[in-house]
Amino acid sequence: MTDEVLFFDTLRQGLWIAFVISLPILVVALVTGVAIGLIQALTSVQEMTLTFVPKLGAIVIVFWISMGFMTNTLVAFFQDRIILLIIGG
Repeated sequence: MTDEVLFFDTLRQGLWIAFVISLPILVVALVTGVAIGLIQALTSVQEMTLTFVPKLGAIVIVFWISMGFMTNTLVAFFQDRIILLIIGG
């Protein structure tokens, strides 16, 4: 494999890992934001903290739950791909 192909393949894998790791948090933020927006539209309450606080709480909870998955995914990527590239294997 040439260096360019190896570089772009590693970059592609890194971007995919970043997408997979961020997906749970982004989905929860989206669903929470839509739900709060719907509640605000139905009740005509337009308070800024009403959208911020529940969304932040949901993101923190999902981050705490999925932290092990995120860590294992990143460690596996670095051990299987990046470290092998560094040592030249």
